[in-house]
Parts: sequence; structure tokens; C-alpha cells
Amino acid sequence: MDFAGNLFKTFGRGLGNVLFPRVCICCGMEVTEQQKQICTFCLMERFQDANPGNSMQSAVEFLPEGVLGQHALWQFDKGGKLQDLIHQLKYDRLTQVGIQLGARLGSRIQKHPQLLSLIEEYRENCVMVPVPLHYWKFMRRGFNQAFKVAQGVEQRLDIPICGIKDVIRQKNTRSQTGFDLEERNENMKDAFKVKKQDQFREKLVIIVDDVFTTGATTFELSGELLEAGAAGVIILTVAQA
Repeated sequence: MDFAGNLFKTFGRGLGNVLFPRVCICCGMEVTEQQKQICTFCLMERFQDANPGNSMQSAVEFLPEGVLGQHALWQFDKGGKLQDLIHQLKYDRLTQVGIQLGARLGSRIQKHPQLLSLIEEYRENCVMVPVPLHYWKFMRRGFNQAFKVAQGVEQRLDIPICGIKDVIRQKNTRSQTGFDLEERNENMKDAFKVKKQDQFREKLVIIVDDVFTTGATTFELSGELLEAGAAGVIILTVAQA
């Protein structure tokens, strides 16, 4: 029965691949089961590296005190395929996309000598914080896209993710789209609260998000974590707008 069952499953899987072939959601090319939802070319070659020189920050914004590094994987392409990928992750519930993008981000950090050295220095005292969603937004969406990205990073860097209640978004902020820098900062003021400070005291905290634009969100979260006693903060994102 086991042999027959396995044979039936294999046949069914093969028939399904013929009738409904697996394709990359980015370029439409056929992908293998191992490639999941994004093909190897799109993960490795399609998008522009946001920090080819491996500097300690990929953006031009001045980093606040205590933020030791900021790195984005790719340059954002407004209206392009990367924006589509992130949109599908956030609004079409394609959570595997977030994990794949996070794994690619983690692999890129493995090739960033300075950031990797800093992480290794704090190896036993390092924790990831996906940028939290407000409770109501989380309930509507059903998941946190930043958490999915962090899961992918965890696969490569073996850094634990904090508990969902350790840091919360206490303010249901409006979308930052269309805001100038001053409006973004005001929108994010007092948005986060560290509920369990002992989870971050004297630790290197790695904030993970999907897109870095002006830093208003991640800088506000960084300030709360540093006030809670974090030794330093690194910000990692998939894209940089």
C-alpha cells in the first residue's frame, strides 16, 4: 500500500506539473520544486545590488547613533518587477516569496565582510526584530511580511527571531507612501514599544524589513531598542527606495 500510495502521489505530482507548470512569479519562466516561487536567475542576477562596495550603509541617510550598519539587498525599481514581488508578498499572501527573499538577503550578508564580522562578534548575543505590524493590520493581512523575510535570513545566518510580543507596534500608523520626510517622522513617532527589555539588553539587534526609504520606520524602532539597552542595531532590508 505504501508503494502504491507513493506511486500515485508521484504520478499526481507529475500530472499536475504538466497541467499547471510551476513558474517564477517574477519572470514567468518554469521553475523546479527546489526553486520554489522565484527562479535562480531572478534571485541572483535580475536586480541591482544596492551596496556593491560593501560599505556599512547602502543609503545616503545619516545613521543615528547606535545604528552600526544599514544594508539593502537591491535597489528598488518603482513600477518594476521587484516592486511587484514585494506587492505580491504583502497583499497576495505569497509568504514563500518573503522567505526566499530573506534567504537571499542572508546569503548576501555572508559576503559582506564588515557586517558579518560584527555579527560574529556578537554571535551569542544577537537577535532579529522584524518590524512589527499593528494588531489590526496583522489581523487583516494574516501575517507580517517582515517576519517572513526574517525567517529567510535566519536560514542563512542562524540568528534567532524575537518573540512576537517582545516588541509591538502600539500606534496604527498610516501608510508612508506620499509623505515627505517630516511627515514620515511624525507618523512614526512613538509607534513602537519594547515590552520585554531583557530580551535586547546588551545585544546586537538586527532589524529586518522589506523596504528602506528614508529610515523613518527603522530609525524610530532602533531608538526604542537602544533605549531598552541594546548594544547596537543593524538594519537589513530587501530593497532600498
